[in-house]
Amino acid sequence: MQTIDAKIWKFGKDIDTDLIIAARYLNTSNPTELAKHVMEDADPDFVNKMSVGDIIVADENFGCGSSREHAPIALKAAGVAAIIAPTFARIFYRNAFNMGLPIFELKEVNEITEGDVVSINMNNGTITNKTTSKTYKFTPIPEFMQELINAGGLMNFAAQEIKAGEQK
Repeated sequence: MQTIDAKIWKFGKDIDTDLIIAARYLNTSNPTELAKHVMEDADPDFVNKMSVGDIIVADENFGCGSSREHAPIALKAAGVAAIIAPTFARIFYRNAFNMGLPIFELKEVNEITEGDVVSINMNNGTITNKTTSKTYKFTPIPEFMQELINAGGLMNFAAQEIKAGEQK
């Protein structure tokens, strides 16, 4: 993954994992089932309005609350291409990368509005708001975390490493 171009959906600060995927749906870990209910308590019609490949932009502390892996699984399965926020809860941050969901730290999220189209370029570390023609630098993602995203998550990354080791 080098570039993501997509429409923005905006959410506020302190979007916790219960808002991302409510506890009442945690009786399954099936990504397809979880995807049907992503962000339901924050916006009941979100999954019907969004398109695969869209991006969520939120304010600070996205993913706070419990450490459930269901949250990034549900977002990714619903087709959310990335999350942009000034800060992420520590456990959500790691779980997102482990699941292969790209997240980007950007302080200027208040300059991006719902419906804008942005382009995220991982190679040069920029987010360009195509609607306003403004470009922002995001906090660099560590190289290993980029490898997790490129592999589609930790499990895929580990499988690739094991396969590469067996071929030596």
